[in-house]
Amino acid sequence: MRLSEITNYLESIAPLNYQEDYDNSGLIVGDPNMEIRAALVALDCIESIVDEAISTGCNLIITHHPIVFKGLKKLNGKNYVERVVLKAIKNNIALYAIHTNLDSIHTGVNARICERLGLTGTKVLSPKTGLLKKLVTFCPQAQAEQLRSALFYAGAGNIANYSECSFNADGFGTFKGNEDSDPFVGEKGVRHREPEVRIEMVYPTQAERKILVALFENHPYEEVAYDIYKLENKHQLVGAGMMGWLEYDMDAYDFLHLVKDRMQAKVVRHTDVIGKRIKKVAVCGGSGSFLLREAIAAGADAFITADYKYHEFFDAEEKIIIADIGHFETEQFTSNLLVEIIQKKFTNFAIRLTEQNTNPINYLF
Repeated sequence: MRLSEITNYLESIAPLNYQEDYDNSGLIVGDPNMEIRAALVALDCIESIVDEAISTGCNLIITHHPIVFKGLKKLNGKNYVERVVLKAIKNNIALYAIHTNLDSIHTGVNARICERLGLTGTKVLSPKTGLLKKLVTFCPQAQAEQLRSALFYAGAGNIANYSECSFNADGFGTFKGNEDSDPFVGEKGVRHREPEVRIEMVYPTQAERKILVALFENHPYEEVAYDIYKLENKHQLVGAGMMGWLEYDMDAYDFLHLVKDRMQAKVVRHTDVIGKRIKKVAVCGGSGSFLLREAIAAGADAFITADYKYHEFFDAEEKIIIADIGHFETEQFTSNLLVEIIQKKFTNFAIRLTEQNTNPINYLF
């Protein structure tokens, strides 16, 4: 199978434009046209992971964390990042990362945390803006249904849990073609009035090319009239963090023990329990302190995340319980999620889950 088949599928699940500005998700090393024999999945791409790929015959490594975050000015092996890249190139191994774009989707990293904690009624904690546009076009009434169906098939008209969403208003359009025109209705040189439908649909920005192709191929007019608007609406299924509800409210200490057990955490650093019982929970895999205000505003009783600094714990101000369980611990089940995603599409593809624990942090008890 070609590398591009795998990466295109992953990017259909977690589009690259969903990643944060600082991130470097996507194909880091490799030719999209290269043939892939087998893939190794891990949380981090370190030298021992490349060695594992070599020993198991995998020529693709898919990780959550990108090995390259910033531009490399030299490749002389002076640090582990350069050594990983050099070893991958030398052994013709492709490196692919699916990081904050996987964090952002409602079926991604945070959904897996919610699943392990038994949370229900989950939704994105901080939905993203700037990911949606609106298409408005005008079509003769007789051809409107065919055009709508084509646009739906191309990916337009999806809003949260609903598909094939559109707004339609009847009116009429006027036009007069010159001598070089070839009008679908009417005559050259004569103003024509045609009953038309104004069709409006919302669509994700990454689907724009496919949607415009469908528009031009299925609209009957020689010159298609259409408008595209950028929307500031929040995309309710894409964003940072998630929140959900426990089946029953719990004593705070019992809940923290549940988190430690379900997330297989060595240590839970937390703020005062402030006499709260826990029912509504916010989560964020990896470094999530930037979401504290959203978690409090959403009415969460507890916020599960990682990488909290000392002074940031004071920001809870007895409004919420912050529980820092460790970066690796919040994301350690992401590799299993990726294997499941890939196997669902490519049932006969050879994919391996790493046997290594790449957590660079050790604990002394």
